[in-house]
Amino acid sequence: MQVKALDATTDTIAASFLPAFTPRAFLPTQSYTDAFDQRPGQGNNVTTLIRKYKWPALLAAALMVFCALIFFLIKSYTYDTSTYFESRDFIRQLKQSDANWNVKILRKKIDVSNNLSLAPPPEANSRWEQLERLNNSGPLAALWASRRQGYVEAVRNKTLLVDQFQQHNAHLREALDALPLVEDEIQALLNEINIPIPAERLGAANTIVELSLATLEYTLYVTPAKAQEVQRLLNELGPNIDRLPAHRQPPFLTLAQHVKSIIEEQPIVNDLLDRINVIPVAQELDSINELLNETQRRTAATDRQYHLYLAVCASLMAILMIYLAVRLVRSYSVINHINHELQLSNERLEERVQERTRELKEAERELLDAARMAGMAEIATNVLHNVGNVLNSVNISAELVTRKLRSSKTAGLGKAVKMMNEHADDLGQFITVDEKGKLLPRYFNELVDSIAAEQTMLIEELAQLTKSIDHIKEIVTTQQTYAGAARLIEPLKVNDLFEDALRMNSDALSRHHVTVIKEYQDVPTILGDKHRLLLILINLISNAKFAMSHVSEPREMTLGIQILEPTTLCLTVKDRGEGIAPENLARIFNHGFTTRKDGHGFGLHSCALAAVEMNGRLHVHSDGPGSGALFTLEIPLELANR
Repeated sequence: MQVKALDATTDTIAASFLPAFTPRAFLPTQSYTDAFDQRPGQGNNVTTLIRKYKWPALLAAALMVFCALIFFLIKSYTYDTSTYFESRDFIRQLKQSDANWNVKILRKKIDVSNNLSLAPPPEANSRWEQLERLNNSGPLAALWASRRQGYVEAVRNKTLLVDQFQQHNAHLREALDALPLVEDEIQALLNEINIPIPAERLGAANTIVELSLATLEYTLYVTPAKAQEVQRLLNELGPNIDRLPAHRQPPFLTLAQHVKSIIEEQPIVNDLLDRINVIPVAQELDSINELLNETQRRTAATDRQYHLYLAVCASLMAILMIYLAVRLVRSYSVINHINHELQLSNERLEERVQERTRELKEAERELLDAARMAGMAEIATNVLHNVGNVLNSVNISAELVTRKLRSSKTAGLGKAVKMMNEHADDLGQFITVDEKGKLLPRYFNELVDSIAAEQTMLIEELAQLTKSIDHIKEIVTTQQTYAGAARLIEPLKVNDLFEDALRMNSDALSRHHVTVIKEYQDVPTILGDKHRLLLILINLISNAKFAMSHVSEPREMTLGIQILEPTTLCLTVKDRGEGIAPENLARIFNHGFTTRKDGHGFGLHSCALAAVEMNGRLHVHSDGPGSGALFTLEIPLELANR
């Protein structure tokens, strides 16, 4: 509270003299230049807007130019000439591979053992991915896709034709290789056969040689005439084969079969070679190479364009930097002048601050005195409130003693003594003979019993009165030692504390017809601060009684004792009174808050402080107006027998 008051006073005093020292000396850097820009004849709205938004606009323009500069710089570095060189080298390797493939096919035709499978160049997959990245976007993407597909189709078709060529060429080469061998075998067989006419042997041998030569010529020049000639020779050989014995015919039949295979396979092999040669694999690669060249030309043009934009942005940045440098130089003199004024103002300000500091110290002393008086008043109020609650019990006990003394049966003792004094001479006869005298012994016996009962009751009430007075003394002592939070820890029974609190409020509870319901759990003797606990219970019971003073019966108050956890003791006071509004739950324990017209707002506040001093807490729950309230005190459980 003292700190807040001191801060408020400081703000008030500072506000009284700081406005006098906010001239141009306290303007920020931007205001320096704005002050410098104020020239005669510029008082219209347009000039005002220009001065107001000039620097933000320049900052935004510089930021935009810088971003554009970075963007074009990054874009210009995306062009990599090595990528195009590598791609073209890859296309060259593909063309060379295709040419090697054609050479292998031709060598296979002349029966040079060779593998006709097409092996792709090393890193072919990465190269194709590189080509895809170069060409799969932009205006040439569709053309690239079509040419790539054309190349793939050409390679696939050529592969199919090469497979067919290998099959047919294998049959052809097998027949050509076997033809000379079979011819030699037939010539040897003719020499062994006993032919009576030598001219017939020579004719057969010539026919075989002519057939072999004609077949070989056919493999070199595939023409219908050559095919007819070979067929004619086969027809001439047929009757000669039929005249031979059966065991001599197989070589001739094998020769005829090989010749027929050559006649059938040679045209097919030549046709496949022609079809393989016309497949445009190299042309498709050339088209892809042309596409790469076009892409490179366009990329180079775009790169030159980005370099142009980069030069423009760099020029704009240079112009802005030159402008800012000029402004900085022009503002330097103004800044020096303003700094000089600022130094003078600071010196004057230091003098004023020292003066105000002295005033603040004086105000602080006054605030400390006021805070000390307010604290003393708050302590006195709490003491009076708590003492007032206990004085209710004192008044009740005193009233009971007074009422009992007024209605005491000892008042008739004087009459009996007077009667005995009147018959002092014949007292024995009066007591034994007279009717009134006979009543005196019984009266004295009854009087003794009555006086004993009255004495017992008076002793009890005086003991309760003494206990209440002791509690008042403890309240005063507690408040006196409040700064040190002094506590007297002693063994006590929680049930007895509730009973003492009820006894101190018994007359008020009876007057308001309040029924007390006790829900006590068996709790052993604990160690605690008796007077702080009693202060809290008296206040809670008194508040519960007041909360039910304006509601219809039944007026029930429930007192509870239970152990929530092994280390926590819970004391509850529940009433069926007027309840608490939700907006008041958060401030019900605040100092000075009350909802009663004659209340002071000190009781629950002091109870909450006492709970905190005992390392516990006091909280409340209510469902709203008309629903009653439940106050719960939770304190650490310390058993006395530990």
